[in-house]
Amino acid sequence: MSIIKRARRSFARWLHDEFELTKILLRSIPAPVVALFVISVIAMNILANKTLVQTKYLALDGGILISWLSFLSMDIVVKHFGPKASNRMSVFAMLVNLLVCLIFFVASIIPSKADDYTAFNTIIGGTWFILLSSTIAFMSSALINNFLNYTVGKLFKKNPDGKLAFFTRSYVSTVIAQFADNLIFSILTFMVFAPIFWDGFSWTFIQCVTCSLLGALLELVMEVVFSPIGYLVVRNWQKNQVGEQYFAYLRRVD
Repeated sequence: MSIIKRARRSFARWLHDEFELTKILLRSIPAPVVALFVISVIAMNILANKTLVQTKYLALDGGILISWLSFLSMDIVVKHFGPKASNRMSVFAMLVNLLVCLIFFVASIIPSKADDYTAFNTIIGGTWFILLSSTIAFMSSALINNFLNYTVGKLFKKNPDGKLAFFTRSYVSTVIAQFADNLIFSILTFMVFAPIFWDGFSWTFIQCVTCSLLGALLELVMEVVFSPIGYLVVRNWQKNQVGEQYFAYLRRVD
């Protein structure tokens, strides 16, 4: 058997296993968490079209208003199901977001004899480079957040399920991953694509960095406010043995 054929079979087997794991995972994670996570990812993509603040040294887009919910959802899933499970959930949310964007785009280009809803069509239709930038930034930050959350949690060997462990791993992973998310998105959108496709509109590198720092700090504040809820959710999942089917499948595969 050639190397190419073996590689194809290995990839097909891996893809099948990932698909099965993802199906079981999505049945195992309580629906409200998955729903809120997916909604937050879609909302971030839409709100990213809106610049809230822009000064010489500062800029913020609307995505900051909802991004905290995405990171809190990932932190909860990482703590209970592990980083790979959160990665799978992130990929699922990204695919749903792309599907929704496609539906919005089709709706925006369908001609209508009614009043001219140009602004509305622009919003729901989206901008291709904003979608590309947000997708790259989201998946990069999700991987960073999930890895850091799990790694920091491993440092608390005496009481890994305690409040200090949960809050520390959430705060550290969120602030770093949120900074990365904002920086990747703002550089790609406002320094690479916007000057070409938005009639010269752009942010400076200083604005991108300050936006990323401020966004990370605001995200940290929101995490401090809402992480106690996340901790209670995780404790409830542990108490009620949520996700046993997923863990059983993992043990069988391993």
